[in-house]
Amino acid sequence: MAYAGARVRQRGSRGTGGERAILGVPARIMVPRIVFAVTVLGLTLFGILMVYSASSIIALNAEDIAADYYGVKQATFALVGAVAAVVLAALDYRSRAYRILLALAWVAVTVLLVLVKFRGASAYGATRWLNIGGYTMQPSEFAKVTVVFTAANLIERYLQDGDMDLMHAAGYGALFVGLPVALILFQPDKGTTGIVGITLIAMAYLAGVPGKWIAGTALALALGALLLVFGDDYSRQRVEIMLHPEEDPLDAGYQLMQGFYAFSRGGLLGTGLGFSHQKYSYLPMPHNDFIFAVIGEELGLVGTVATLVAFGLLCWAGYKVAEQAPDLSGRLIAGGCTTLYLVQLLINVSGVLGIFPLSGKPVPFISYGGSSITACLMLAGLVLSVSMHSELPQTAADRRRQTLRVVDEDDPYGYHHDVGLSRAGEAMPRSARLTGSPARVQGRDAYVTNLRERPSSAPTSDNGVDVRAGRSHLHVVEGGYQPGAAASGRHGRVGLAGQDPADRLRTSDTLVRGRRREERRR
Repeated sequence: MAYAGARVRQRGSRGTGGERAILGVPARIMVPRIVFAVTVLGLTLFGILMVYSASSIIALNAEDIAADYYGVKQATFALVGAVAAVVLAALDYRSRAYRILLALAWVAVTVLLVLVKFRGASAYGATRWLNIGGYTMQPSEFAKVTVVFTAANLIERYLQDGDMDLMHAAGYGALFVGLPVALILFQPDKGTTGIVGITLIAMAYLAGVPGKWIAGTALALALGALLLVFGDDYSRQRVEIMLHPEEDPLDAGYQLMQGFYAFSRGGLLGTGLGFSHQKYSYLPMPHNDFIFAVIGEELGLVGTVATLVAFGLLCWAGYKVAEQAPDLSGRLIAGGCTTLYLVQLLINVSGVLGIFPLSGKPVPFISYGGSSITACLMLAGLVLSVSMHSELPQTAADRRRQTLRVVDEDDPYGYHHDVGLSRAGEAMPRSARLTGSPARVQGRDAYVTNLRERPSSAPTSDNGVDVRAGRSHLHVVEGGYQPGAAASGRHGRVGLAGQDPADRLRTSDTLVRGRRREERRR
């Protein structure tokens, strides 16, 4: 019974629904969770390494700053974000405490966004930062977390729970979602506004909003974005730089041209980790906006493609978590956070490659920035919270899967059920099917006799009923087998308690006429 023993060991690694399990969790839930967590960890560590490499020369050129200054700061903020992510992942995102926690975070972020307008630090033509206790923070990064969570809950309450009508949903959406987004836009921060807007459209799609509504909203937002871009001299200049950076390589197009030089020097395999030439004060912001160019120079095309593949795995796992979410809000939270990562990555990479206007948005997990890395890890905590509490109910297909059994060659009828095989029922051998052949009828008779004489250790069904009781009264209907049946193509029938099942559908007159027709045929 070596085969049966192997089957027992294999079943030991399966969950209650008969599917493969990892650490007691269905594989369909556990695999995306592991891939997502491992990818986030890998990208965070890789980001700390690249920040150290890209910023070492800048740190050495500054007074009283060590070469690892920016790398240590990035690691410190990553640790803070990791703690926040663990807390968010451990708590149930559907609990009242979780919603209260995020509601308080929404209030704090909104207050900080208001303070940015009055006491914020300005740089590069925008006011986006606050100096608090010697640290500079960017509230718009944390606003992404609160906006995604708030929008997910509002959509669920309107579309699924029915707690509010359209007017109330629109009012709450304008207040709790629209207000933070408007404050971000007024900084001005068009890049973050665009990222959040695309994310909200993606969440509406995941919620099942009709396509014409989504298309109309996307078209309106696109027209608004064009008006904002071409109505502002600074934004319009960035579009012109994207199209023709070589026309002003020493001023407006300088940063983009230096990024091109970095990619060209990297080639296929790169110059080696830490051996970038452009970070020697040639490439502005090498550890932040243009860190992807440093990756291309030091690690080459292989390194940049590997980075994009890692983000591809992250997005696959995030959307799988959304697919396995137990409710609508969980699906929207996981899908919204993943979309934020994807859109922000594409905007940064496209800008560095010169196929989209530069926006100053960092690469998630990799670019330097305490607010950015902390917010990215908090978003990861939200996704993991959805995964950690995704215990899907057992479906009808799962219950049918539990009844499947494997027939052992040494025990085709399943008499010895103590080998770990399912007790869902007994397979009828082909020889026991009534097809008119004398040999098959003999096989059938032997099978029925075996059922009647089965030892007391015969298996029972899951509800405790002896399986023999359901089979021991099988017998051949009178006239079921006829010597000429095989030649004429007629088949015998098996009835219960001496009654033809078809007789229950006939009247007595019908039975008499049927017998007369049989006599005339003979």
